[in-house]
Amino acid sequence: MARKVNGFLSRLGLVKDPGAAVPHRKHTKDCATVDLPVPEKVILVMQQHIGAPCAPTVKAGDTVYVGTVVGDSPAPFSAPVHASVSGTVDKIDTVIMPNGSKVQAVVIKSDGQQTPDPKLTPPSIQSDDDLIAAARASGLVGLGGAGFPTHIKLNPSPDVKAKVDTLLINGAECEPYLTSDMRQMLEDFDDIADGIRHVSRLLDVNQTVIGIEDNKPEAIETMKKVASDLSAEGVTTRVEVLPARYPQGAEKVLIHQCTGRSVPMGKLPADIGVVVMNVTSIGVLARYIKTGMPLVSKRVTVDGSAIQTPMNVRVPIGTPIKDIVAFCGGYKETPAKILCGGPMMGTALMTDDFPVLKQNNGFLFFDRQEADMMEPTNCIRCGRCVQACPMGLMPTKLEAYTRIADAQMLKKLNITNCMECGSCAFVCPADRRLVQAIRLGKTIVRNVDQESR
Repeated sequence: MARKVNGFLSRLGLVKDPGAAVPHRKHTKDCATVDLPVPEKVILVMQQHIGAPCAPTVKAGDTVYVGTVVGDSPAPFSAPVHASVSGTVDKIDTVIMPNGSKVQAVVIKSDGQQTPDPKLTPPSIQSDDDLIAAARASGLVGLGGAGFPTHIKLNPSPDVKAKVDTLLINGAECEPYLTSDMRQMLEDFDDIADGIRHVSRLLDVNQTVIGIEDNKPEAIETMKKVASDLSAEGVTTRVEVLPARYPQGAEKVLIHQCTGRSVPMGKLPADIGVVVMNVTSIGVLARYIKTGMPLVSKRVTVDGSAIQTPMNVRVPIGTPIKDIVAFCGGYKETPAKILCGGPMMGTALMTDDFPVLKQNNGFLFFDRQEADMMEPTNCIRCGRCVQACPMGLMPTKLEAYTRIADAQMLKKLNITNCMECGSCAFVCPADRRLVQAIRLGKTIVRNVDQESR
């Protein structure tokens, strides 16, 4: 219904592009990445991906090196966790995640030496299976925030793989403040090129498309040079310059913008011939193939009104956030809100004791003035949330049926298709908590579905 409404209004010239014109605030776009000094300890959470959590493969007192496997699982949907510092396992602890779940974690006391594991060697890539195995061994997951195990994405079923003709590299980075992916394109473009070579050969695609928002001109020029060089080698690659409108980097939106294809509800991008990889993910895969060093560090953007010196920092995974804050000069004042990720889809944290995860790409710290939210008022039926929704949903209806816990209507209105981008809440003049309501509605639907099995 919402798509029909949007289509009718568009013909009248009353609806612009879906999404929201969020402020960019890319304060750190010119900040070259700096390395964080080795922290005293790291806390390596065993759930850093979509799928089954890992189990610790080490115990207290064990000596580990950078790149040593400290957690793994036999489950297909999982990815190993590696030590990001050399030192001694202090203990196996329990960490409370932002969503309230409890997960095991390996705590390592650093010896400050950052000694690589002597067993590490670059993988030998002689076949498609070798590349898929390398993706898993590297511990790589979707680094744009989703955390989907990369080896699963690169290994679709034969019938689905036969449909894949396009590799889409996500360099949009549409969230305000975050610039870590942009710095990847400017600083590690050779890794991106190598990653495209490997993955395009594995998937046997006809083309690679690199999608970048037009507010990153330096990255666009750098990637155009990469695309030109790859195309000259026979790896057909082009850069798609996208309007800087949120949520341009959302997978389904990006696919439609760059290819004109739409992902049907309940289907994956590969079902319509597209595999999407984050620009940092594909670079990390290439770096592992070259060096044998798995995913043990991450570039993150540190910004916000409460932080002393915003910057881009490369940190060992598992570093407590408070150590990064100290490196950035500390707080201007006690933050009223700490966000892991961007302000649109990021997760609020209760404390800066929480450790860095693989899929983290930024941490924002806001003072009281910037963090304060207006109290919600009654819906005025303006329809702006419907116009803004990139998935053609009706957020106010979803909120209303969540309030009365009507799972049947929530499913009928396709609540599970919501990507929780926050565009609806951003444009709402009544400051309705639409995303929070939709998340609750999804839980209601899941619980009813589980009870009916």
